[in-house]
Amino acid sequence: MLPTGWGQYKRLKPFLAPYASRLGVILAIGVLATLLGLAQSYIPKLLIDNALLPRDMRALAWVAGLMFGTTVLGFLLNILSSYQYVRVSASMLFDMRLALYRHLQTLSPRFYAKWRLGDLVSRLNNDVGEVQRVSADTLLSVLSNVVFFIGSVAMMLWLNWRLFLFSVVFVPVSLITFRRYQLKLMIFTKELRERGADLGSLFVDTLLGMRTVVTSNAGDREAEKFRERNSAFVDTLLRLQMTSFLSGALPGTILTAATAGVFLLGGWMIIHGTMTTGTLVAFMAYHMRLLSPVQTMMGLAANLASARVSLTRIFEILDTAPEVTEHLHPVTLEDVRGDIVFDNVTLRHDRDEVLSGVSFTIPAGTFCAILGPSGVGKSTVADLLVRLLDPDSGTVSLDGHDVRDLRIKDLRDHIVLVDQAPYLFNATVAENIAYALPVASRVEVEAAGAAAGLDELIRRLPEGYETKTGERGLALSAGERQRIAIARALLRRPTVLVLDEPTSALDADTEKIVARNLREHLRDRTVIVITHRPALAEIADQVISLREGKVWIELASASQ
Repeated sequence: MLPTGWGQYKRLKPFLAPYASRLGVILAIGVLATLLGLAQSYIPKLLIDNALLPRDMRALAWVAGLMFGTTVLGFLLNILSSYQYVRVSASMLFDMRLALYRHLQTLSPRFYAKWRLGDLVSRLNNDVGEVQRVSADTLLSVLSNVVFFIGSVAMMLWLNWRLFLFSVVFVPVSLITFRRYQLKLMIFTKELRERGADLGSLFVDTLLGMRTVVTSNAGDREAEKFRERNSAFVDTLLRLQMTSFLSGALPGTILTAATAGVFLLGGWMIIHGTMTTGTLVAFMAYHMRLLSPVQTMMGLAANLASARVSLTRIFEILDTAPEVTEHLHPVTLEDVRGDIVFDNVTLRHDRDEVLSGVSFTIPAGTFCAILGPSGVGKSTVADLLVRLLDPDSGTVSLDGHDVRDLRIKDLRDHIVLVDQAPYLFNATVAENIAYALPVASRVEVEAAGAAAGLDELIRRLPEGYETKTGERGLALSAGERQRIAIARALLRRPTVLVLDEPTSALDADTEKIVARNLREHLRDRTVIVITHRPALAEIADQVISLREGKVWIELASASQ
């Protein structure tokens, strides 16, 4: 269960710990700057009572120098503490964003099937950004304002305790008013985050499916959806803005009403000779500045409430436990042959059994084709091999080792998966191929491209391997994207290569070229091809049929 209330901020401790010593020094500098600010409010009393009324020029010069010195020193200390604090808070929030990003990398395909992409981006970007915005000045500002508030109260009590008690009589009323609006702010802030995520999800969905939107003549319908979701966002934003304004304006107005009373009572005391003019001037300086930290802290409390909503959304992701975790003492792979064994493997998606008691063996160096109709669990076999998922029961083994006992990095170094809908980055063809092995030479990249049947495509492209593939590779056809993905996998020279419908978008002639090249370049490797295309099944050493995720029929064919 997620922590509620201000307990969310306790969970920031692991991110604060590495910067504790630097924060301590920064906060100490901030406190010193605040104390100098307190001293400045007392200087008018010295100016009036010790210099102006006695007409003492030496005292006047001394007070003027004191004011200048404290102002300049306070200015320099404030700059130093603020600059360093922003640097530390930015580093801390980078650590949080990185932790969230790395955690997302550990979550299974089932997680991404349930979550909207726009919502995830909103949490990774907007919510962490909101926490960073608030944290950029909150801790230092809170400390400075608390110190200034306590110091001002102490000085006002020392100057005239009766006048002080009168001046703070409205503070409780102001705080009660502020608290009421703060609760409303939290509700509207959470709602605004959700409405923003709705908009982001709509943009992501329609941009990814723009061809479908256009060819279905659905542009007007999608625009209407956008109008509705934007209206909901704007309505929530307006309510939030009005509540935010009232949360500051009403308590501030109540606090300012006390100032008029101080004028009256203080003036009466001066007229009756119970207080000096300098004392009233100094008291008013502290009183006017006393309202500032109270109002500032009320505003900070509103910001903290907003950031608390963002923290809740961030930790909701961080608290999602990965389905696949590494063994506490993983086995390190050295010489890998590529023997694959599924032993009585069962896996469920929600309540549906995708695989039920599946068993088969693929010897090292085998070119194996896995056949079966759509939806029977063929792609799930691929996910299990690279541990995107773990079986609910049974074992998947590599060279006699349960893959759950192996280091995940080692496993994915030796077993490489090419998805049926491969992803290309908005980069050049060469960069997309080399993504699998950044240290690869250009010769190795081009050799992998040739093995994947890219030669004819490269000759047609205006800049060859330096041609940009476009966003998600959409400047190329589906078949071209598949071949680049195969080249990317071949560059790794994996011990086991898993190809999920690798030629589904290729024509028959290109498919034969790719199939022949795969057989030639991976003769000593284990290759598992999930396919319904005959060209790949015909060259296989072993064909495994999967029906309804329950019955495996293993057929041997002559080695090619």
